Amino acid sequence: MSAPRRQRAATYIADQLEAFGVTHVFMVPAVLRRTLAEIERRTSITAVHTHGEKSAAYMADGYARVAHRPAVCMAQQVGALNLAAGIRDAALASSPVVAFTGGSPPLGGRQGLYQAADDLPAFDAYTKHNQALHDVTDIAPALHNAFRTAASGNPGPVHLQFEGQEGEIDRLDGVFPQVVPLTVDPAPSLDLAAIREIADRLTVAERPIIFAGGGVLKAGAGDAVRRYSAETGIPVATSLSGRGTIAETDPLAVGVIGTYSRKSANRTMQEADVVLILGSSTGSMVTNFWRLPADNAEILQIDIDPEMIGRNYPVTVGATGDLRFAVEQLAGQEVPIQQDRDEWHSRIADLRDEWLEERQPMLESDAVPIRPERLCSELTAALPDDGAMVVDTGHAGMWMASMFEITSPNQRFIRSSGHLGWAFSAALGGKCADSERPVIAFTGDLGFWYHIAEIETAVRHRINTVTVVNNNHSGNQSRRGFTLAYDGKPTERSRALWVQREVNFAAIANEIGALGFRVEHPDEIGPALRQALAADEPVIIDVVTDIDAAAPLAWDADGWVQRY
Repeated sequence: MSAPRRQRAATYIADQLEAFGVTHVFMVPAVLRRTLAEIERRTSITAVHTHGEKSAAYMADGYARVAHRPAVCMAQQVGALNLAAGIRDAALASSPVVAFTGGSPPLGGRQGLYQAADDLPAFDAYTKHNQALHDVTDIAPALHNAFRTAASGNPGPVHLQFEGQEGEIDRLDGVFPQVVPLTVDPAPSLDLAAIREIADRLTVAERPIIFAGGGVLKAGAGDAVRRYSAETGIPVATSLSGRGTIAETDPLAVGVIGTYSRKSANRTMQEADVVLILGSSTGSMVTNFWRLPADNAEILQIDIDPEMIGRNYPVTVGATGDLRFAVEQLAGQEVPIQQDRDEWHSRIADLRDEWLEERQPMLESDAVPIRPERLCSELTAALPDDGAMVVDTGHAGMWMASMFEITSPNQRFIRSSGHLGWAFSAALGGKCADSERPVIAFTGDLGFWYHIAEIETAVRHRINTVTVVNNNHSGNQSRRGFTLAYDGKPTERSRALWVQREVNFAAIANEIGALGFRVEHPDEIGPALRQALAADEPVIIDVVTDIDAAAPLAWDADGWVQRY
């Protein structure tokens, strides 16, 4: 190992980012200017200048989720609070985003520095580590700790605040250690006795289900889960974040459960007698407000984070460790002869067929304005085998959970963890992470408005994503809540709270320099998607849909519905 040497901080930071495998930084200037100048001299790193700090954070989040490694976003001090708001979705999704911001320099007792504020506490709630750097000697250990912490265990965001509103600490010279690649802390050791007991309990179960959360994909455990499911005949249900663990056309695939879900999947989970939960936080979204699995189901759980074991459900057997290794060990157990599960498989197939028959007329609808179900069906057909679908929350998430299908485990489904407007920016970041992978963003017009300026960013950097806008000129999901608030008798004033002006987003896209398509008839959707996926430029497909079409609410055994 070479001895430490004296060099400019900016040079060391750029060298270390390169060694960590960073290929893009998403930022709003001006911050760490000398570091950015050093980055510009390295063809391996691209600085993507966005039109807002929040969208920069979303791009980094999308990058991290596609690449499965830390991504970087940056902002000067006055934009730090916007960046903090942006990494909140990454925190909820356990996504390894590393945020750099500027901070107030020492003023020698003076007060009232222009644009100065103490923003460091704002990052506490949404980061695994939050640190202010005041000296050049802090930089090397802080960088290594930030990236290691973001990627280790259950991943998550980290924030480093560089002293000076624009991060002037990077101008200093110092003695820095050798630049080295990223090292990640090992996963906790696995209790093999617990794995054996989990295998035994699944073997004797009559109606078992594996429930795969987003942690399965983060751990690269999808292949192991599919093999174990095929060998044992145990069906697999997923959360939205766990989609892609198994193709949803597979006979052993149950589908998405929870609040944004497939009706047949919720019904199947309700009937399960033993449920193995893999890599899920068991929050309200994935459990339909803790109503799934049923109270009488036996719960088994494996997670890399010990705090998740028994977090919301009493667990009969739990184990902490790397999910891929755990499932491989599960499959390697010698177990007694399995239960005959033909009756369980037949029941699942019946529920699936009933649901498919129920939704088929809408999937094939030729109605004008276009039904969102038909749009989702066309997206299922269009997404390439290796494509990524990046989806907003709200009605966009609800439609796609129930009416869109993952047809190959090579496909990726990445969704907002709660922030409307996330998908468009996140898709741009995801495409930067893997330029060869086709990336489609799906959002509504209300979500698209949030960061519509990033069309220009996509054009400037030639980020050729395809963005599909479900344009019903409204925040349609809010209609249910306002109808309830007005006792079922909405007024014109209440309608104005969720209905917006009709706008042609394709025309806006074309004006900015992207390729825009306006789709007004169902037969135009497929050709537009095929042309868009073949284009070597960013594409906006503006699909005019029915304002009266409401996404299906989650099925619940008691008929309970969370209204919001």
